[in-house]
Amino acid sequence: MATITLKGKPKPAAKTRNADGERRAPLRGKGVSKPRPTLAKAQAEREERAARREQAERPEPARDRERPPRRDERDARPKTGSAFKPAGPARGPGGPRRDAGPRDDAPRARRDAPPRPGDEPPRTERPPRVDQRRATGLRPPEREFHEAVPRTPRPAPRRQAGAEDGERLSKRMSELKLASRREADEWIANGWVRVDGEVAVLGQRVQPGARIEVDPAAREAQSLAVTVLINKPIGYVSGQAEDGYEPAAVLITPENHWKDDPSGIKPQPGHRRSLAPAGRLDIDSTGLLVLTQDGRIAKALIGEHSDIEKEYLVRVEYVGRPGAEPAPEGALPSQLLPEQDLALLNHGLMLDEVQLQPAKVSWQNEQQLRFVLREGRKRQIRRMCELVGLKVVGLKRVRIGRIPLGHLPLGQWRYLAPWERF
Repeated sequence: MATITLKGKPKPAAKTRNADGERRAPLRGKGVSKPRPTLAKAQAEREERAARREQAERPEPARDRERPPRRDERDARPKTGSAFKPAGPARGPGGPRRDAGPRDDAPRARRDAPPRPGDEPPRTERPPRVDQRRATGLRPPEREFHEAVPRTPRPAPRRQAGAEDGERLSKRMSELKLASRREADEWIANGWVRVDGEVAVLGQRVQPGARIEVDPAAREAQSLAVTVLINKPIGYVSGQAEDGYEPAAVLITPENHWKDDPSGIKPQPGHRRSLAPAGRLDIDSTGLLVLTQDGRIAKALIGEHSDIEKEYLVRVEYVGRPGAEPAPEGALPSQLLPEQDLALLNHGLMLDEVQLQPAKVSWQNEQQLRFVLREGRKRQIRRMCELVGLKVVGLKRVRIGRIPLGHLPLGQWRYLAPWERF
């Protein structure tokens, strides 16, 4: 293997002694290092530093200072009738305390003595300060600090008629039969309602004498609202879907539109929007069901003071009251139901501890009853029949007000004609 030898100027040997000839450890870099102190020199420096520190920590000798007088040696001052203490004399910034004037207990001769050379010129007495606001009458003169100042309560400001007063606008419009509450809220949101000349807002309340104006556009939209009549089959619910059952509104399709619809209204996509059921019909019941966009019709059918009749055909079986003898086989319900129980169906029964309104109940045939009601409690007819020993096996609504089910086929629908009224 070849060896390469580099030839050049040799490096000088590192200095191992300082300028005094003392040996030191080799250091990196250039220059002469500081010689190391000897043990005796280091001990002397340590003792010197300890002496300086001890002298610095030694407390200074107490100086002769003027002792302030004790509390019992002070001059007695007259007591005032208040606990208020006037502010002390001002102090100069970073200087000694400066009194506002000469003390009363100072010697008279000293105050009257002529000024000496180099003394400050005597201060002239300033006139008392006058409050310009008090002098001009802009502010009443202040009373003494110890005087009791009675406070007169300010009268409460008169409350203005706001959003918390009066009656809700939508409810007022419903009472005036202008629209239903739901419809009124839609009109208000669209800016079609004015109260005393101002555009109304949602949630607004009005006073009894308020002037309510409705834009003609709202009337036009109301006239375009449609009402749909459906012959609901068993297995559909009236309103929202529940327990896996579909609402009756899914039947409103062009295919299910009754071809003999007398209204003459042509179906449009907007007719299916915002349709709400005006009355319930149980899932296991059939017959006439009303879905409407018109709030006036909804209020007339299911409002609090609605008195429109609903007619039902109810097929029943006689099972007898609890504890009674079983009915003979083959007997018709019309023969087994006592007359007094039929009278109770017309009037006298209670549901949920509430007296039912008078109804019209009669036999349509040997197995079918005809019910005419003016109220609609939950499963009212079925519960009424159970109270007199009858079991409902079929229920069909055939009329609402003056609108009959007629020949509308099961599962189909039609429009309410413009000339029809419930």
